[in-house]
Amino acid sequence: MEHTFYTLQEFMLHTESVTYIILAIILLGVLGFWLFLTEYDD
Repeated sequence: MEHTFYTLQEFMLHTESVTYIILAIILLGVLGFWLFLTEYDD
């Protein structure tokens, strides 16, 4: 898993992509938790 970043732009693009993926996972987790909490709300 050796990856060399040759430019700052390539590094920034990679870290931005990883950040968006992590945020999407967190958003889905929060949505799932919210639905779990409100499912049994009578």
